This record gives sequence, structure tokens and C-alpha cells, in this order.
Amino acid sequence: MTAIDDTSWTASRPGAAPAEVSPAELREAMGHFATGVTVITSVDASGEPVGTTANAVTSLSLDPPLVLVCFDLTSATLTAIRGHGAFAVNVLGYRQRHLSANFARRGLSAAWDGVTHHRGPTGSPRLADVIAVIECTVEQAFPGGDHEIILGRVRHIETNGAGATPLLFWRGRYASLEGQIPA
Repeated sequence: MTAIDDTSWTASRPGAAPAEVSPAELREAMGHFATGVTVITSVDASGEPVGTTANAVTSLSLDPPLVLVCFDLTSATLTAIRGHGAFAVNVLGYRQRHLSANFARRGLSAAWDGVTHHRGPTGSPRLADVIAVIECTVEQAFPGGDHEIILGRVRHIETNGAGATPLLFWRGRYASLEGQIPA
């Protein structure tokens, strides 16, 4: 991996200072990058299911099969994953946008009320009727500013997306391939 050295950039441009980008500016710019929407699930130390909505998710490697997921350092789901050592990436379709909103709320113990799910091979909760589930064990974790980057080794996959419309997040709102939809 090539590191960027800000001092060499500014040294070659007399009078130039490194650009300071605010969190709000970065959020605004990244909002122009459409992402899929997932709910990452695991179990806490008492065996209770936990989950959080996430769009900082990507495939990393096909061989070995790896995915990368980023969590806010204060995330209860991150704490559970550290303890359990496994998680499931539940890929949401348009029909599951209510699950995205449900699991996006912090500290809501009622998030699982009425949510149909079952435990998968890693013990992590798999949400019913999502368009794909990718179950992983934690391979490695890395610091990433105010987030932690979890590298997961894929252990089991199930797809159920025939005819499904993916749920997208773009510019702070849910969207579909046909255009924006109400949140």
C-alpha cells in the first residue's frame, strides 16, 4: 500500500497548506456515492441479538473470501462482534427499508421486536427475507479514525434476491434503481 505524505505535497507547492476537510464536508461528498444498505448482526455477551444499519461494507477478496465492514467506535454491535468473533451481513432490498430505519436507531432495545430471524452457522442472527446473507468470522480488526475496520472471512452465503429490488442510500435518503423513495 502506498502512503500519502502530505509534507512532500506541501513542500512542492510553496505557501500551500494541507487542506482541512470538515466531517460535514466529507459526509456531504460521500453522500454522492450510492451504496447498498445492510444490517450487520451478531450476539452480545449474554447471547442476545444485536444489529446496526451499515453502508460502509464492501467485498475485499475472492480468494480467500473476505469482506470489510466499518463500525463507529461506540457501536454496541462492534462490542458484540469483538466478543462473539462472528457477524452476519444482511443485505436489504427495497421491501426491507423499515429494517434499515429500525436498526439505525442507537440504543433501542426494542429493535428486535417483531423482527423475524434465526441463528446461522456462526451463531449470528440472519434476518428473514433479505436479499442476501453473508456470514463471517472476524479475521482481523484495524483502527480507522473514529471507526474500527473489521475484516471478516466469509463462512456461509445465502442469496434470495430473484426479482428483488436493492435498497440504496444516496445523498442522505433511500433510493432505488428507479429513483428516490420516501424514507
